[in-house]
Amino acid sequence: MSSNCAALTSTAQRFPVGLTTARPSSANRKLKIAPKMDAGRVPELDPQNLLTRIVAGKSVREYQEDDSIFLQGDHADAVFYIQSGKVKLTVVSTSGKEAVIAYLPEKSFFGEGSLAGQPLRISTASALQPSVIVRIERTVMLGLLQCEPGFSEQFLAHMLTRNIRMEADLVDHLFNSSEKRLARLLLLMANFGQGSQPATAIAKMSQETLAEMIGTTRSRVSFFLNRFRELGFINYNPRGMHINSSLATVVLQD
Repeated sequence: MSSNCAALTSTAQRFPVGLTTARPSSANRKLKIAPKMDAGRVPELDPQNLLTRIVAGKSVREYQEDDSIFLQGDHADAVFYIQSGKVKLTVVSTSGKEAVIAYLPEKSFFGEGSLAGQPLRISTASALQPSVIVRIERTVMLGLLQCEPGFSEQFLAHMLTRNIRMEADLVDHLFNSSEKRLARLLLLMANFGQGSQPATAIAKMSQETLAEMIGTTRSRVSFFLNRFRELGFINYNPRGMHINSSLATVVLQD
């Protein structure tokens, strides 16, 4: 590790990775193909061990529901990591119209545009529920990507696959009914089809927020939620909402 890399983290054990980082010999350089990934699944990424060893350039803050993490137009000088909670990204047009462009679960990075030289934020990030967010200064994050090749590979795979899912969200918004969009959103929030254990319940969220996320009215969301409950696709409990895998039939129907 170079002196610059050593300055970033302590001398604890380096970040464990599942991807090989060894370079093939010049006599046998063959293209390595990464394992096939589900296009709807964001690769599991848990850099907590690495982030706790950052010496400087990092801060951790708790946010309550609807608190802004950064605003559209703010100076882009850091990357953020969701240690716990959920975050939404929204954009506002010059005419004042707001749209939700992404819903980000725990263990997601966001604000990565700063790494590519984006001078100002093009969206607003806010907490969907009480959340703990790690802020990593741009220069520190660039140093980690350079000094930790295993983390760099996982970060790249994570961001590319997340962008694929965001494209799928856009297609869903353009071509599917609001009922299908709501069903798909609830399934994603409960981790169905994403490779990890489905959640038994998702945190309580207002119908207004759900309506913003799928681009419809609160009354339509209320109507669909009542219908889903009558059909046994969802039910409510003190913690929030329980999602049944049978809700997928709404998404799959023609």
